[in-house]
Amino acid sequence: MKAEPLLLYVPGLRAKPPPRTYARELFRCLVEGVRRIDPNVAAEIQEHEPCFDIAGWTYDFYGEHREIGLDLPGIERILKQKEPSPRDIAEAVSTKRRFVRWLYRLADHLPFLIPQLADERLELHLEDLRRYVRNEFDVAEAIRRLVKLPLRAAEKSGRPVLLIGHSMGSVIAWDTLWQMSRESGDEVTIDLFITLGSPLGQRYIQRRLLGADETGERRYPGNIRRWINIAAVGELTAIDVRLRNDFGEMIGLGLVESIEDFTVFNHYRTNAELNVHSEYGYLVNEVTATVVRDWWRDL
Repeated sequence: MKAEPLLLYVPGLRAKPPPRTYARELFRCLVEGVRRIDPNVAAEIQEHEPCFDIAGWTYDFYGEHREIGLDLPGIERILKQKEPSPRDIAEAVSTKRRFVRWLYRLADHLPFLIPQLADERLELHLEDLRRYVRNEFDVAEAIRRLVKLPLRAAEKSGRPVLLIGHSMGSVIAWDTLWQMSRESGDEVTIDLFITLGSPLGQRYIQRRLLGADETGERRYPGNIRRWINIAAVGELTAIDVRLRNDFGEMIGLGLVESIEDFTVFNHYRTNAELNVHSEYGYLVNEVTATVVRDWWRDL
């Protein structure tokens, strides 16, 4: 290993636990996932725990932290339960969930339906997204600065970077990388970009990305070497689980070597309720673990 790698995690919407506490639990899940398939590499990663960092933007956005105690029972459960149970799978593929996914996909193509379908939770998410897109009080720029700082430091130190964006964090990561490569001229290169439960496949999101009004190379970031997208069965955020068909032009333009899509079962539960969008479930998943393990071994 030539230089200490950086695994930088960008969280999605909603308040999160304090950054150090949150990072510790995320790292536990990631290491456990790798340990299940390769104990030796898991031990190496654990020895380099400082290489894992998060861009902790949510406190500035929401003005509060989430109590980690709310997450711990679900984390402990998924660290012990290696595979989804028949019940988990049945709920993920249930007729009700598939119907809701179909409605969300329809609304993505016909935006005037969104107010008719949005419940209170979705309305809050949409309002948070609007705050970010409108850059109210420079909030979006402040968020992106928190991602740029560790990336610039890593580039200066010659550290290879694995950037993980969960949910809205993948949108923030995209916008940050676009700015760095198309506006500020940074020489930062992301060795591997992993998106988890990403809404980047939604037309609603794509029309609001930085670079959306550009054409050709300038439409996309120019600093990603490889991109792997992972989406869970039954997702209501990653309603389009395939991103290669949306961003494949980047390959033809020579901006990225490859874009790969994987579908997984995420069996994390919060208070017994299945949460296929959970970051903890994504990080402990065997597919995510294999991607991280392979990247680590190639350093």
